Amino acid sequence: MATESVSSLPIRAAKQTAIHPLAPLNADEIRAASALIRSQWPTGIDLHYKSVTLEEPAKAEAVPFLEAFHSGQNVPTIDRRVLVTYYLRKTNKFHEAIVNLTQQTVENNARLGPNMHAPGDGEEIMAIEQVALEDEGVQAEIAKLQLPEGTQVVVDPWIYGSDGINDDDRLWQAFLYIRDPQNSAEADSNHYALPLTISPVISSETMRVTRIDFLPTGKDNTIKEPEPWQPKPPNEYIPEAQQLRTDLKPLNVVQPDGASFSVTQQGTSSVVEWQKWSFRVGFNQREGMVLYDVRYDGRKLFYRLSLSDMNIPYADPRHPFHKKSAFDLGDAGAGVMANNLKLGCDCLGSIYYLSAVLSDEKGEPMDMPNVVCIHEQDGGIGWKHTNYRTGRAALARNRELVLQSIITVANYEYILAFMFNQAGELNYEVRATGILSTQPIDEGLEVPWGTVVHPGVLATHHQHIFSLRVDPMIDGYQNRLVYDEALPMPRSDFNPHGTGYFTKETIVETSGGYDVDVSNNQSYKIQNAHIRNPVNAKPVAYKIHAPPFQKIISDTGSFNYKRAEFSDRNIYAVKYRDGELFAGGKYTNQSRGGTGVRSWANRKENIVDEDLVVFVQFGINHIPRIEDFPVMPCEIIKVSMKPVNFFDKNPALDVPPSTQKFNQSTLISETHQQGVTEGTIDSNGEVCCAASSSKL
Repeated sequence: MATESVSSLPIRAAKQTAIHPLAPLNADEIRAASALIRSQWPTGIDLHYKSVTLEEPAKAEAVPFLEAFHSGQNVPTIDRRVLVTYYLRKTNKFHEAIVNLTQQTVENNARLGPNMHAPGDGEEIMAIEQVALEDEGVQAEIAKLQLPEGTQVVVDPWIYGSDGINDDDRLWQAFLYIRDPQNSAEADSNHYALPLTISPVISSETMRVTRIDFLPTGKDNTIKEPEPWQPKPPNEYIPEAQQLRTDLKPLNVVQPDGASFSVTQQGTSSVVEWQKWSFRVGFNQREGMVLYDVRYDGRKLFYRLSLSDMNIPYADPRHPFHKKSAFDLGDAGAGVMANNLKLGCDCLGSIYYLSAVLSDEKGEPMDMPNVVCIHEQDGGIGWKHTNYRTGRAALARNRELVLQSIITVANYEYILAFMFNQAGELNYEVRATGILSTQPIDEGLEVPWGTVVHPGVLATHHQHIFSLRVDPMIDGYQNRLVYDEALPMPRSDFNPHGTGYFTKETIVETSGGYDVDVSNNQSYKIQNAHIRNPVNAKPVAYKIHAPPFQKIISDTGSFNYKRAEFSDRNIYAVKYRDGELFAGGKYTNQSRGGTGVRSWANRKENIVDEDLVVFVQFGINHIPRIEDFPVMPCEIIKVSMKPVNFFDKNPALDVPPSTQKFNQSTLISETHQQGVTEGTIDSNGEVCCAASSSKL
C-alpha cells in the first residue's frame, strides 16, 4: 500500500462525478481489474477468481481527502487500487494481487504460501454438492441404507477446519441428509431433521472425494456399519406445513409524510443523513456493510466501523466434528451471502434499499440487489419526566435509524444491523436465527455436548463469537483507551457507615487484550484527551457497552484457540496499521493462527493518544433448546457506543415531544370516550401525554 506522505500528494479539484476513494468498486472497475490480472497469464490458463474488491487507500491518504472534502477545499488525488485473489483453476496455487486502476498496472501479483486458502464461493459450493452425490463410493454407501425409492439426498458442504492432521490441502467436509421421503418433491423440506451417517471429504484441487468418513452416533467414538434406514418423522418449518394462527391482525408501520432520512447516491457510494448523523455506506464481499466517516452534527466520531469476524466452534470432540469451527465471514463472506431483502418481510415501514456489485468466480460483476435496507423504527420512550406537583409529563420517543443486512450461511441466518438514535448513541445488533446444524444420534441417548431436538437428531452445543472493529476519530484522530471502575471507599471518619464508593479511571497504555470485570462495573471508553467538555472539563469520549459472554472454551493449545485470535478477550486494542482489518487474519479457511489481532496486540505498542483501533468481542454460548428446532427464534445480542461527556447536555432534548396529534395512536378500549375526557386537552384540542393522576 502507498506510504507516500500526505503533503506530497497531488491536488485536483473536487468533482461530483469523481469516484470517492472509499466507494465500493463498480462493474467496470471489476472487469478492468480482472482483465489486468488475466493479461499476466498465457492464453488458456483458467483463473478461478475468489475476490475482486476495493483495496482501501492508506489512512494517511484518506484522512486528508476527508478533511478537504468536508471543508469544501480541493481534494488530493488517490490512486484507485483493487485487491484480487484467485487460483489457477484445479490447482492449489492461490494468488494475491494489487491492481492499480488509475495507472492501469499490476503492482503486485504473488502466490501465497502454505496453509493460506481462499474462502468458498457459490459456484464451488454447488460443485462440491454435485461431486459428493455423483461419487461411486458415496453412492455405494447410500445404497446400503436402502432408502425409500425417490428419496432426495441433500449435501451440506462445510469448511474443513483444522487439526494439523493431513490437512495442508484445501478440503471440504460434506454432511449428508435426506428430505422427507413422503414429500421429497418439496425442495424446502427440512433435511436437517433427517441426517445420515455418511460424510465424504472432497479436495478443492482435484474436485474428487478423497475419503468417506462415517459419523459416530453413540456416546463414544465407535463407528457402526451402515444399517438400513428406519422411517423417521419429518419436522418442517415452512408455513404450508403448519396449522397457522388465525387471530393475528395486521400491524402496519406507516409514515404518511415519508421517512426522515436522506440517501445521496454517488455512483457505488451512498451517503446517509439523519437527525444530525451523517456517514458513508460501503459494502464488500467479506464484511458486507461497512460504515465510513461517521459524524454527529459535523463532529468526528468513527473513521470506519464493520463486523470484522465471527467464529463458531462446536463442542463435539469426536472426529470429524472436532473440526467444525466456522469463520462465516472469512470462510464464506457476509457480502456474498447477503439476502435480497423484500418489502413487508425483512424490513417494515418506509424502506430505502441499497444494492451492491460484487465479483463472481470468473472475475465478472455480480449484481447483489437489496442487500441493505434502511428504515426508521420506534425504539420506545427516549426520555421522560413527570412533575408530580403539576401532573405535567414531558417526554420524547426514541426514533432509531436502522441499516440492516441479512446473511445466510448454509443452515444459519444472521440479521446484522447498525442502529442510530437521537441521543448520539450507535448500536450494533446481531440476531441469530436459521436452522441448527444437526447430526445423527442413536435414539434414546443423551450426551453432555448437545441436545436431542428430534428423534435421532442431535444439535451440538456451539459458541458464536463476534468481533466488531471500531476505528475511532472521537473529535480527532489521536485517541486513547481508558476504563472506569466503581470501587468501595474504605471505612473512615468520612465514610463511617461503609456506604461510599467512587470511580477510578485507568489509561490503557499498550496494545493488548483486555477483559471486562463486571463485578467492578468496569467500562471502557475511547477518549480524546485534547478536547474537553465545556461544563465539567472532562475529556470527550464514547463508552463501549458490550454484553458479557463466555470466551472460547477450547483450550489454549487447540487449533480452535490459535485460529480464533479474537475469541479470548472482551477488548483488543492495537495501534492502527493499514490492512489490519480482520481479527482472525486475512485468510481463515484452514488457518493456523498467528496472523490476527492477538498477534498484532502482542507488539505491545504505545496506544496512548495515537491512531487507535479497538476490537470489541461479544457472543453467546448456544446450548440448543428443543424450541430452537426446526427453526430458531432470534437470539439477540447488541453492542452499544454511548457518548460520555461528549455533549454539554442530553442531545435528545430538541426532539419534539411525543403527542397524540403526531403519533395518531388508536384507542381500542370500549371506554374510548372516557379516556379522552380524562386526558388533558391543550389549546389546539390535542390530547397531551400528561399524567394528571400522578401522586406521591
